[in-house]
Amino acid sequence: MLNFLGSQMAESKLVKKQSPARTSAAVDKKAPQAAAKRPGRPAGSARGPEQRSLLLDTALVLFARQGIADTTLAAIAREAKVTPAMVNYYFTSREQLIDGLIEDRFLPVKAALGGVFQRHPDDPVAAITELTQKFVDVATDYPWFAPLWLRGIISHDGLLKQRMHARVGDDDQRAALLCIKKWQRDGLLNAELEPALLFMSLMGLTILPLAAIMTRKIGPENKPIDARAIARHAIALLVHGVGA
Repeated sequence: MLNFLGSQMAESKLVKKQSPARTSAAVDKKAPQAAAKRPGRPAGSARGPEQRSLLLDTALVLFARQGIADTTLAAIAREAKVTPAMVNYYFTSREQLIDGLIEDRFLPVKAALGGVFQRHPDDPVAAITELTQKFVDVATDYPWFAPLWLRGIISHDGLLKQRMHARVGDDDQRAALLCIKKWQRDGLLNAELEPALLFMSLMGLTILPLAAIMTRKIGPENKPIDARAIARHAIALLVHGVGA
């Protein structure tokens, strides 16, 4: 009996000595799993820039379709067929997403439209002609531009305008208005024109019909209206009026 008890005690001590090693091995096996669960980019988002660009493009589509005020981050996730966590990984708020749109989408458009008045300081016809063509080119190169502009006019969404103004200010717009008023004082431009309405008029002649032809066919079947026809019509109307 004493031999049996001694044997049991020896085995018990052996087990106690081995248990730390076994525990350490178990921890080592679990370590990779714990590392894999660290917080970070959601699964399936290895292509970070592509995912971010997809979310921005999806936001533009929804903003143009239903307005900014009625578009949530959850709605963008549904439209892009990603999880809300994916959207929140890149943009923690709608305001941050709009700031991303301004940097990556709107500033390139602004740059494409810039420099017209500096290139033609004494030739309003050349400046307005070039600007009209640029509106058509931008709306063609960036298909979201025309419907988003139209939605902004209809819905009076102020958030985008506020964020854009905070980012770039209005120095360019004020400089353009001063140039237009100078042309009028110098007799180079019709004095009856309202400077504040000139840009809206140009965009109405170009962006509005461009937005229309994106959703339906305009003109005869054998010669539908396209971007080139819209630019030609707008420039002819601005430069030569409706007279023969």
